[in-house]
Amino acid sequence: MSSIEDLPTVGDVAATRHQMGLWSCMSYVIANIIGAGIFITPGTVLKLALTNGMALVVWLGCGLISLIGGICYIELGTSIRDPGCDFAYNVYVGWEGIAFSFMWVGVIMSFPASAAVQAQTFGQYIVAGLSPIWHLGSPYDVILERGLGFALIIILTVLNLYAIDKYASKFQIFVTIAKLLSLAIIIVTGFWYLIVKGETEHFKDAFTPLPNEKYDIGQISLAFYGALWSFAGWDILNYGTPEIKNPRRTMPIALLGGISAVTLVYMAMNVSYMTVLDTETLKNSSAVAADFARITLGDFSYAIPFMISILLIGTLNSNIFCGSRFTHAAAREGHLPTFLSCINAESNSPRAALLFQLICTIAVTFVDTESLITYVTFVMFGQRVFTMAALLWIRYRNIPVHPDAIRVPLIFSILFFMITIALVVTPFIEDFTTTIVGVGLVLMGFLLYMIFMKPKQLPGFLYRFNDGITRVTCKILFTTPDLKHASEIETLKSDDESVVSNDERTTLSTSQIDTAAAGTAEPMTRL
Repeated sequence: MSSIEDLPTVGDVAATRHQMGLWSCMSYVIANIIGAGIFITPGTVLKLALTNGMALVVWLGCGLISLIGGICYIELGTSIRDPGCDFAYNVYVGWEGIAFSFMWVGVIMSFPASAAVQAQTFGQYIVAGLSPIWHLGSPYDVILERGLGFALIIILTVLNLYAIDKYASKFQIFVTIAKLLSLAIIIVTGFWYLIVKGETEHFKDAFTPLPNEKYDIGQISLAFYGALWSFAGWDILNYGTPEIKNPRRTMPIALLGGISAVTLVYMAMNVSYMTVLDTETLKNSSAVAADFARITLGDFSYAIPFMISILLIGTLNSNIFCGSRFTHAAAREGHLPTFLSCINAESNSPRAALLFQLICTIAVTFVDTESLITYVTFVMFGQRVFTMAALLWIRYRNIPVHPDAIRVPLIFSILFFMITIALVVTPFIEDFTTTIVGVGLVLMGFLLYMIFMKPKQLPGFLYRFNDGITRVTCKILFTTPDLKHASEIETLKSDDESVVSNDERTTLSTSQIDTAAAGTAEPMTRL
């Protein structure tokens, strides 16, 4: 007889019915990486790197770092087939306190703040694009910007409430193609000026700083930090590994192919910017694409805001995918209230987690999201230090993993571990205030873990509240709790037969779970 831990839960079974293929996965990787960063950070990177040549080295270096990270995460994703990325991997090796400490920052702050910025930026670019024909004064322009951002978040969330293989992933492929075509306009235009018109003067003495400037290793390291923010998101597939068809084949091709494609696009974009804009203009530009278009595209420059809006739609859709799977994984593990684990068994959509992330995102739009993202970026790199330590620990202790796992050369894991440590240590020297706030957020998470997770018994009213809100969630959203350690948690009982109790669900075979999710389960004996 198999053990309870070996038996599938509702989410495990549903995930095998609704899976993403290679093109869907690659579109998620590309769309999640390419966002507003390539339109915001080139000036900052150049300002820190000082010269065009060194800036291009930084961008290429960040692409290689992301590629090395992707190689390591291919091993993690194929070895540990649980959703939730870094959270799942730290839990797998038993570091639950560390997993919780970083998880709460991600669920409450990181993903909502990132989504809020993307949604607000979408609204700003749409309003900017309309301004030549329909100009709104203050405060109506801000109201419209927020309204458009909220509308986009709601539409994409609703889209993700249904089967990802039927709607969300197909929409992502379409948006990714539109995104790459938009970027192609800038790239082709820039290379036209470079090759056909022969405008190469900005690349003469590309590595020679101005007489009053000199390279500073600390500033260059911060340039890497800024460019890596534009590469963030390449680990998206690890948030929903169970939803990937044939991970052993799909993950390496989609992840490495996607990161390589983005690296080439970013290099080409920067060369285009540098060809048209002089060094000082580029350093001081906060809207590089707009300045580029104004010089090269004439009247067509008015289309740039709408092009960037298309980019942001794909990035926001990917963010919603990551944030919801991360939240669901934490709840599935028992680190968040049970209702957040509830999924719809027909679509494998973590509906409760999706709506929770929607609420958090809207709430975060009313705070200073820019500063919040600065703080949580440090937390993101800190989490990866522990994730790579977990991978090395798995290797050192020979901890059993999935039999179909891909094992990459150990040198990649060690190298990326050292890189992540450097990315965590550098801000302590260059930006201590931001770093210490990030550390404080993680320590606060550890305190919450000691209060709510460490005790074996919590006050009774918390259990009653958890039970009540889970019942309501199941009935309203047509979902079922999906708890990984169902046998260790008090059975959730409901008069609604479509809601399967935790103990019952752990005794079901695959076919029985499908029947139970539809509300037609027959009486079962328990193990």
